[in-house]
Amino acid sequence: MSEMALSEAEVGSGEFAPEQWERIDAVIGRHRGKPGALIPVLEQVQGICGYLPESAQRRVAAGLDLPLSQVYGVVTFYSFFTMRPRGRHKISVCLGTACHVAGATQVLAAMQEQLDCEPGEMSADRVFSLEVVRCLGACGLAPVVKIDDDTHSGVRPAQVREILRRYRCQDAESAAVLQPATLAVKE
Repeated sequence: MSEMALSEAEVGSGEFAPEQWERIDAVIGRHRGKPGALIPVLEQVQGICGYLPESAQRRVAAGLDLPLSQVYGVVTFYSFFTMRPRGRHKISVCLGTACHVAGATQVLAAMQEQLDCEPGEMSADRVFSLEVVRCLGACGLAPVVKIDDDTHSGVRPAQVREILRRYRCQDAESAAVLQPATLAVKE
């Protein structure tokens, strides 16, 4: 940590496990004093925490001896960074013109109903984060939904439940433990 003395409240010590803070401090320590370190540090810290709340931004700012405003400016400028927790799977529903005309608003409504969350939020089971994007550049495939790196084309509201179920099943298989509560989908 830098020579700046920050209270535990200022760096949010209780927000993450002590091991996470240790890993964050190690990342900061490896990059301290290196030009252009801010973005790589933020990427690694987000990888550790899953997101970049104010407490993590304060820790990075203090550790790299940068103004908090500079750290916040970078976090809010680049869409890769998030200040909200995200689910394991990121869902992007395209509402660009072609997708909108092809029924994407109904697809979004079905997603919201199945996940019981709004765009910008995470499902209660922390499996999915839902967001709206203005264009995914796949207008000929409208309406388009992107989940992680997978693009789903021509999505209809009736398909949403099955699409979400497949991702939940993949998670259960990769964990080698099938948990019925995880597979529950809102009727």
